[in-house]
Amino acid sequence: MASKHKIIQFQNCRLLRNHRLTVDDLWVRAGKIIDPEKVFFDEQEQASLQINCNGAIIAPGFIDLQINGGYGVDFSNDVTTVEQGVRKVSKNLLAHGVTSFCPTLVTSPSSTYHTVLPKISKKAGGHHGATILGCHVEGPFINSDKKGAHPLECIKEFEQGFKTVLEMYGSLDNISIITIAPEKEGASNVIRELSERGITVAVGHSMANLSDGEVAVQHGAKLITHLFNAMLPFHHRDPGLVGLLTTDNIPPNAMVYFGIISDGVHTHPAALRIAYKTHPDGLILVTDAISAMGLTEGRHRIGQLDLEVRKGRAYIAGTDTLCGSIAPMDECIRFFQKASNCSIEYALEAASLHPARCLGIDKQKGTLKYDSDADFVLLDDSLNVLSTWIAGDCVFEQDIASKSHKSNYTNGGS
Repeated sequence: MASKHKIIQFQNCRLLRNHRLTVDDLWVRAGKIIDPEKVFFDEQEQASLQINCNGAIIAPGFIDLQINGGYGVDFSNDVTTVEQGVRKVSKNLLAHGVTSFCPTLVTSPSSTYHTVLPKISKKAGGHHGATILGCHVEGPFINSDKKGAHPLECIKEFEQGFKTVLEMYGSLDNISIITIAPEKEGASNVIRELSERGITVAVGHSMANLSDGEVAVQHGAKLITHLFNAMLPFHHRDPGLVGLLTTDNIPPNAMVYFGIISDGVHTHPAALRIAYKTHPDGLILVTDAISAMGLTEGRHRIGQLDLEVRKGRAYIAGTDTLCGSIAPMDECIRFFQKASNCSIEYALEAASLHPARCLGIDKQKGTLKYDSDADFVLLDDSLNVLSTWIAGDCVFEQDIASKSHKSNYTNGGS
């Protein structure tokens, strides 16, 4: 829709900027958010396209750091068709305001990583779908006692340290996040090596105590995978990985982030409130969505295992073990905002600014500051997605809002 050289002015909207909603216009050109004062005074330019947002909220596009698939696609299991599967998921995520994501692979055989990882390269988003930020590899270096839906026979040790990691994955080029159990022998050195290569190390699927977690952070780990799930429960004498939210035994400049699944199933509303009030700056909403997201109830697959969806919950087939969420990101945001009673601004930033900061891309993504990427979402006051924009182009629009928005496109002077 938008020419790369046009100036677009979004009017009659509330922008999420500097942690609060502000009545202001949003200006976009060449895929970036621009400073209108420079346009007016330095370039003496005016908008060539004005869009009346009808009072909508404009927030940074959502970023999902943990998503195993959706819409019948499983990134770990659909090895031969993974490229078209990623495209399908990427396209469908736009309807939920997700403009960037990390396709997530559960614990799998080495052959799966060698086949799949080269096929999921980092890719800019657009009409074809959300931006691919790199893969989140969740395993196979996890604790078998907290494997969840991960296949036991594929779990590995760091037998040769970092060399084992390279041999397991084949290449680190398309990987952005790796989840490991920090209590494993040799984990500290591996964490340091990965962090030095710019990969975000997450701790999870773990029996680690607090000390294990602190050592991991001291060596560069910065993220906890789905807090409260697949880890030791909080105990007052040793709070385990949950204790990283308040520990003072890590470097003073270290920030510990944590993903949390607010789908109404994986994490009780009271636990959401505890996490939010304890360490709000580190909270990141993730979906942990599986192939059954967007599908009807029945039998499906995740990685090497069968699963089934019963009454809106996904279980390992024949058991009562939860194995992933089927709630999309916008639903998770709405549930979290209601459960925690946090501000709308905070709930939206937990799905945008916080994950961007965790990956170190917050100058480009997760923000509406000047010179950042023009990736954003228009929402109503109930946080329903009206339209999604990537690089200044409308890549999704609700049918109900479509006529309203299109009727308000007007040509400006210039």
